Amino acid sequence: MGFLDWLSNGPDKSIDIAENARLRAEAENAYFRLEESAEYIGELERMYAEDKGWTAISYQQQELFSSAGRRKIAELCRAMQIVNPLIKRGLAIRAAYVWGQGVGISARGEKVNEVVQAFLDDPGNRKAFTGAQAHVTLENQLGTDGNVFLSAFANPQTGFVQVRSIDPLEITDQITNPEDKEEVWFYRRDYNERTIEGNYVEKSKWYPALGYTPTQKPAMLQGVAIDWKAVVYHAKANPVGLWGVPDALAAIPFARSYKEFLEDWATLMKALSRIAWRMSGKRRAGQQAREAFRNLDQAGQTFAGDPNTTLEAVPKTGATIDAESGRPLATMVAGALGLPVTTLLADPGQTGARAVAETLDQPTRLEFQGRQEVWTEAKRAIIGYAIDQAVLAPSGPLSGRVVRDSFTQREEVVLENENDRTLIFNWPDLEQEPMESLVTAITQADSTQKMPPLETMRLLLRALKVRDVDEIVDAWTDEDGNFINPDVTAGDAAVRAYEQGLNVSSALRRNRGDHE
Repeated sequence: MGFLDWLSNGPDKSIDIAENARLRAEAENAYFRLEESAEYIGELERMYAEDKGWTAISYQQQELFSSAGRRKIAELCRAMQIVNPLIKRGLAIRAAYVWGQGVGISARGEKVNEVVQAFLDDPGNRKAFTGAQAHVTLENQLGTDGNVFLSAFANPQTGFVQVRSIDPLEITDQITNPEDKEEVWFYRRDYNERTIEGNYVEKSKWYPALGYTPTQKPAMLQGVAIDWKAVVYHAKANPVGLWGVPDALAAIPFARSYKEFLEDWATLMKALSRIAWRMSGKRRAGQQAREAFRNLDQAGQTFAGDPNTTLEAVPKTGATIDAESGRPLATMVAGALGLPVTTLLADPGQTGARAVAETLDQPTRLEFQGRQEVWTEAKRAIIGYAIDQAVLAPSGPLSGRVVRDSFTQREEVVLENENDRTLIFNWPDLEQEPMESLVTAITQADSTQKMPPLETMRLLLRALKVRDVDEIVDAWTDEDGNFINPDVTAGDAAVRAYEQGLNVSSALRRNRGDHE
């Protein structure tokens, strides 16, 4: 008998019905509040447990971005890129989408563009920063390390800038503006330098961040020398605070699970393949038949048994042999790497189609375009530094002056003679239109006579996938930056030079030389 039943039918018969109802209502109300309290206490306990979990996660995050934590993560991701097919293919596809078609870079100003092209074509810079192999290497570094550190140093006489990459594991600390954590002043590098004899010497240095130009430049910081001859640019993937997080980190647990699933599936297939036939019969006859059947070791042989022996294939009913059931694990890997699962697995699946496997949806395109913008900012900053050094060096090819902002104390190099230092980045579309459609659109736009001839030439050359577009455009540009029409005759060139007040003989020689 429960408490409420006892209260309703208890031994005290003197309690009238009204009082009994009142007491019953109070008891039910108290019981309801007790249940509410229990639920509330349970909720508090659950929240407390979750708070403890979040506290642990917060502590783990602090460890994650420590020097030792970042090293462990980078070493793990680097190893997984080598041994795990999904991680390897995922990072390779990301690099292919970002850099597979290259990028065109030029400056509007003619003299500035000469400096830019010399910087881009330098063999050392191509090996470390501007070449195709360097592009893939640095993109994969964002995938396994989450951070890329590029050191730029200039020739003190000519101002020519060279770029080299620094192993992210060697960058151990950063110092920021005390009033602005987003503004990094110095990067610390701890590394082992190998001597000619093969020995290793431990060294430490501080490098100023690119763009940090203080009026006073101390020689030491925290007892470690500062190398003012080089500046460092930091590119980050999935940034959290001052550090980046590798693209592959979130994919590794599911890549491991998918690998283990396929191993278990292969083990199951191997086990099923070893049990192909089932034989039944009377004991003596069955034993003899089994001995005879066991001696068959080649395909296509014949077995003859007595009428009491039955031979049948082992049924596969109930056996799980579908490898597609592990596809959700691969989907999680694809999601972590920002790729369609059809592209990651190179297979549209049972219900997919070839067109599905070869098409990028808009979110995926935007993610890769976002990564391209990260590299655009990196190249813009470092090429801008190269232009500045071409002005500041005593024998630099450009002229200008330095302007310091009185509020931010930042230096800005202003070019003289109105040279335009605007940089133009031309990334090909991730999913290009057919060449015929592009050429038709450019031709129709040019027919409106609103398009500058040089711009029309650039667009046509890029649509036709011609390399060294800038060199071809320069060949059809005169000393004043005007387009040289290949259809213009010598008489037209002389008339145009006369109307513009130019030297007619020089114009005729230039026109004759271009056509020769």
